[in-house]
Amino acid sequence: MATTSDALVIGSGLAALSYALEASKNGRDVVVITKRGIQEANTHYAQGGIAAVLRQEDSFESHIEDTLKAGAGLCRRSVVESVVKEGPAVIQRLIEHGVQFDKSDDPEREVEFDLAREGGHSHRRVFHAGDMTGAELMRGLIASLLARKNVRIYEEHCAVDLITVRKAEGRQGGTGRHTLDGANRVLGAYILDTKSGKVETFLAKAVVLATGGASKVYLYTTNPDVATGDGIAMGWRVGAEVANMEFIQFHPTALYHPRAKSFLISEALRGEGGILRRQDGTRFMEIYHPLRELAPRDIVARAIDSELKRTGDDFVLLDMTHLEAGFLARRFPNIHATCLSFGIDLTKEPIPVVPAAHYVCGGIRSDEHGESTVPGLFVAGEVSCTGLHGANRLASNSLLEAAVFGHRAAVASERYFELPAPEATANVPAWDPGRAVPSDELVVISQCWDEIRRFMWNYVGIVRSDRRLTRAARRIDTIKEEIREFYWNATVTRDLLELRNIATVAELIVASALKRRESRGLHFNLDCPELASNEAPRDTILRRTSLT
Repeated sequence: MATTSDALVIGSGLAALSYALEASKNGRDVVVITKRGIQEANTHYAQGGIAAVLRQEDSFESHIEDTLKAGAGLCRRSVVESVVKEGPAVIQRLIEHGVQFDKSDDPEREVEFDLAREGGHSHRRVFHAGDMTGAELMRGLIASLLARKNVRIYEEHCAVDLITVRKAEGRQGGTGRHTLDGANRVLGAYILDTKSGKVETFLAKAVVLATGGASKVYLYTTNPDVATGDGIAMGWRVGAEVANMEFIQFHPTALYHPRAKSFLISEALRGEGGILRRQDGTRFMEIYHPLRELAPRDIVARAIDSELKRTGDDFVLLDMTHLEAGFLARRFPNIHATCLSFGIDLTKEPIPVVPAAHYVCGGIRSDEHGESTVPGLFVAGEVSCTGLHGANRLASNSLLEAAVFGHRAAVASERYFELPAPEATANVPAWDPGRAVPSDELVVISQCWDEIRRFMWNYVGIVRSDRRLTRAARRIDTIKEEIREFYWNATVTRDLLELRNIATVAELIVASALKRRESRGLHFNLDCPELASNEAPRDTILRRTSLT
């Protein structure tokens, strides 16, 4: 028996919760699927904050220009303008859901909130809750969601694949027309209950992918273990267009320590005056950019990468010791406490840091309402490519985008909610495992997983070359064949599904990087280090027919 609803939300971060809250507000029946606990999402680990213009000294125009400048010519201006202008409404909605941002203790400020400044921003406009903004967002929104009686939450459930009209009718391939009666309309998804091991059928009038990022495709990342690109891979498999997957943002500063796993040292530290130094104590950012430590992230990450390659050192230093100790402990309580747990007192000594994969600026291509090229399939948050970020994301714009497009997608879904379920819904087959049996060779999963993450780091990292990318393409072809054989013979598990998705994401990143014959934003290729001068900037758009 299938589980049915108006909306099926796959994911549980800010984008997913924003969608679910807006859709359920109008009495719609909403199902939320999350492969771990409801709080285990990329949003939970966000330290910095959410950018929005509220001060008189700031302006929408300034935020727009900062975003366009960071995006290196690939932002969609109409999207940037509309998202930036929705910033104040986003903050108001979050406050109404109980989110508590830090307040200012300065009576001279015309805004009551303590606004931070981060790299690439010309003004202080980042709303935050200490250095644990994501955790506070999740606390407030989850509390609001749990109060809605028309929302069902399924934890420890992992999406396997989307169901479309074509799957129900036994047809494969193509993308369908972007209309309500399009042949490839989405109908729901097959979902693995990881506790029981059973794959269940979930049907809905609209489906939103809000599964977050994919930076676990790299060996070193700031992302939690759930960031395996599931939504991007699932959308790709049913024909959704994917764009700009070559633009992977490497955060300049992750904590370097043998026992520290995926711990981010927020950009906000540099926003408050942190200085990057070589291990001999000398400052170096002034030779790379006039904004020094406040330069856009891609420039700072490449600068650190260059310094490490030049000196042979394993890390550089982020120095905060010239700032008042009490201020640092109050402003960055989580970072301060975590560093102390590893024996580093940031008030007295510099923090060892290295770049790490952090954010995917590309994803499933969407319109300005969050709908993909597959009718009824919406995307919001890091899984999407809306045109806001272009070739490089401006700091703290990601949470803004997630909240805006989660809300927009819910509003746009109403036209599907008003329609009867498609006739093809009655023909959706139950999950058929075929002859698959539990595998006694799980080493295949760990081996392929490790190999993908290592060659992606070495060949498709901060600095690339044609030779490295070609090597990566050959390796992913071989590994995908091994995974395909394993997948059809073994019963599905969360680890197997994540491996399959990571392999697909790796293929898309490599294919996109090979197609871009220039260096722009986050994509830097030694064999074409300049901007393409003979044509206007354009997105890298992949369709399934282009890789088959």
